[in-house]
Amino acid sequence: WHLIMSLLWLDWWSSLKVCRESVINQPSVWLIMFWVCRKKKAEQFANTVLEARNAIHYCNVCCNLTDQELCPVCRNEERDRSIICVVEDPRDVFALERTNEFHATYHVLHGAISPLAGIGPDQLCIKELLDRVKNPEVKEVIMATNPTVEGEATAMYISRLLKPLGIKVTRLAYGIPVGGDLEYADEVTLSRALEGRRRLERHPTESQLVSLLFIMLFFFLIVQTRASS
Repeated sequence: WHLIMSLLWLDWWSSLKVCRESVINQPSVWLIMFWVCRKKKAEQFANTVLEARNAIHYCNVCCNLTDQELCPVCRNEERDRSIICVVEDPRDVFALERTNEFHATYHVLHGAISPLAGIGPDQLCIKELLDRVKNPEVKEVIMATNPTVEGEATAMYISRLLKPLGIKVTRLAYGIPVGGDLEYADEVTLSRALEGRRRLERHPTESQLVSLLFIMLFFFLIVQTRASS
């Protein structure tokens, strides 16, 4: 994992160079640059980045980034292998893992179909996904691509490929974020929220109770802050 983090540092450094060229007067950018340049172990840091670049490759199963044959998710025998969650980027895997709600497997496409950018299906890890779903153990594929034009096009393209195989294909729900107001939501978000509505269960789940408690605590703190001021 330290090699993966080093690779993320390399992406950060590239972004920093772009930021320096576009926003040259930002003091924070210069402070970060001087901090990196003054470190005595700059050579060691550079060698670690090069090592990460050479050692990190795609997982043989899900195409996620790893420095071993299989990534930690694919090595975990407790994962539900009947469900595959398809994402665009390895960072999406980290985001979903932080929820502690998804206990199945992933598949990383490393991009989305974008004709304007010259990215077609052959440039993505779609072939590897089709090879995985041939396993009778796979029952459902969750399309978790980004809610963009490219992400929607990629999800529709893959769903058409999976339909003849009899695999259940689902899409992540869209809607109003927790703590948001309806008056500030755009028309597309509201329409997706109406389409993805679900029955309100009489007995809420544990995650729903936790979310409700956090919302109540949030509003309680707001009321207390306004009262003290």
